[in-house]
Amino acid sequence: MKAIGYKQSLEISNPESLIDVTLDQPIATGRDLLIKVSAIAVNPADYKVRLNMPPADGEVKVIGWDAVGEVIATGDKASQFKPGDVVYYAGDITRTGSNAEYQLVDERLVGMKPKSLSNAEAAALPLTAITAWELLFEHLSIKQQSPSAIEKSNEVILVVGAAGGVGSIFVQLAKAITGATIIGTASRASSSEWVKKLGADYVVDHTKPLAAQIAALNIGPVTHVASLNSTDTYFDSYTELLAPFGKIAMIDDPVALDVTKLKLKSLSLHWEFMFARSMFNAVDMDEQGHLLNRVADLVDQGFIQTTLGQHMGAINAANLRAAHEALEAGRAIGKIVLEGF
Repeated sequence: MKAIGYKQSLEISNPESLIDVTLDQPIATGRDLLIKVSAIAVNPADYKVRLNMPPADGEVKVIGWDAVGEVIATGDKASQFKPGDVVYYAGDITRTGSNAEYQLVDERLVGMKPKSLSNAEAAALPLTAITAWELLFEHLSIKQQSPSAIEKSNEVILVVGAAGGVGSIFVQLAKAITGATIIGTASRASSSEWVKKLGADYVVDHTKPLAAQIAALNIGPVTHVASLNSTDTYFDSYTELLAPFGKIAMIDDPVALDVTKLKLKSLSLHWEFMFARSMFNAVDMDEQGHLLNRVADLVDQGFIQTTLGQHMGAINAANLRAAHEALEAGRAIGKIVLEGF
């Protein structure tokens, strides 16, 4: 089968950083599904793994954890899907990724693709939808409501980095199934418009002091923060802005934070990593499949739209290098997707 991988960790400007290879097609056993990959999305996790996790000598590492595809075969213990089902998923970071024609994925991590979206549109959603859902409802403990009967709550969520992949779906989920007031951050006119389009009630500029901008909105104190990048840069602002017993949930990798600053307001800090369930074979691993099906329902009912920002063509090494380069440079709005081999 065709695949794209790497033999050593290199800067993306090096043509050997991602290369086209041919590998054996895997075989489904146990609870695995064998999926023929149709479209993929690219995430910061991809380039972080590429840069920091070199394969063993002589081996090729295939990454990628966002895909849509067709179930071709099922393992002997798999029961939730059948050949011909079109599914979407993020998978398991410890296993071979989706930058290949065929991939094995545990069925508990898989959901049915939204029927109203194309393969490329759906591929933009899984990893970020899982991350945003776990941030909202497991870490921040925002109250979930019916999308047809939303009642405004006293929750005020600040979403830092709202125009990115996770932010783009986080804002939509918060708008669709919570009563919270949503403040997104963005620094460019194009990204600000994107965040407003997705449902943010307010947008502020994260290149300027946050406290003064939010005070000027006259909406009361922030109760929750979704910190999607540069947590170390904004951490002091969070502790200033948050109401007592407020919550901060982050997804990035700050080198150091002074958590003693959380004490006076009894604030809590949470760290979201959507691969935790699959890496440790958690007893509730199937929660990811369930929430992907829930997101698909919200999409098909018209409450959530794709976060596809740019389609970069066929799945090959040259296009994947371009996608990694764009993500590393911080130029992406929404998700970058590739489709077909």
